Amino acid sequence: MDLASTVALSAGLAWASGLRLYLTVFLAGVLAHFGWLALPETLSVLTHPLVIGVAGILAVAELVADKVPAFDSIWDAFQTFIRIPAGAVLAALALGQADPAWMVAAGLIGGTITAGTHFAKAGSRLAINASPEPFSNWLASFGEDGLVLGGFWAMLAAPFLFLALLLVFLVVAAIVLVKVAGALRRLFAR
Repeated sequence: MDLASTVALSAGLAWASGLRLYLTVFLAGVLAHFGWLALPETLSVLTHPLVIGVAGILAVAELVADKVPAFDSIWDAFQTFIRIPAGAVLAALALGQADPAWMVAAGLIGGTITAGTHFAKAGSRLAINASPEPFSNWLASFGEDGLVLGGFWAMLAAPFLFLALLLVFLVVAAIVLVKVAGALRRLFAR
């Protein structure tokens, strides 16, 4: 695996974990199992049938939970303690048998990417849940599912394109986080 593919895999797993951790683990495991994704030995556990099965069941649970307005925010709050550390670990292990300093750095960066993605998702969902109709929530949820699937495709097919799109996403996520923080400050100031 070349450097661009390795960096895209590390950053991609971290980013996708912030949106859909279980779908990310499931996709990585299934794609690697069928030879469509080259995972380093350090992530080969993702191809184990038990890991794929559990990730698949949890991905379905998350798919359902994420479509229910208000419950999706409770789910996201709980997932804060799971997605971020898992994204950091996946990012670090994606480097394979690299120097431990590089793996720690990848974990720190990966955790930051996962956290930014997760909090932008959770914050925007809080705003969407204020809407009285359920359709915007469903649209956002299906959009996130599509982002993960499209992100995986870009990560594999065009690592440089994926990394460029990731930078754009992170800038937009930072703007969303600033807007949500401002809205929350105004809400609590009342």
